Amino acid sequence: MSIAKVTEIKAASSVSFDDAIKKGIARANETLDEVKGAWVAGQDVTVEGGQITEYRVLMKVTFILK
Repeated sequence: MSIAKVTEIKAASSVSFDDAIKKGIARANETLDEVKGAWVAGQDVTVEGGQITEYRVLMKVTFILK
């Protein structure tokens, strides 16, 4: 029997939401064992001078406890 845990992480990118998700998963995988999935709970952007400067995602990441 496995026990899973969910943690929230926020990741950012100057390129796109997709890139922010990839960066967030890569970072979570560095410190969490057995990352199994994630879902995007929210998205937002930072705007300066009428231009988007940062894409941010709030993710809930599922991993297995040992």
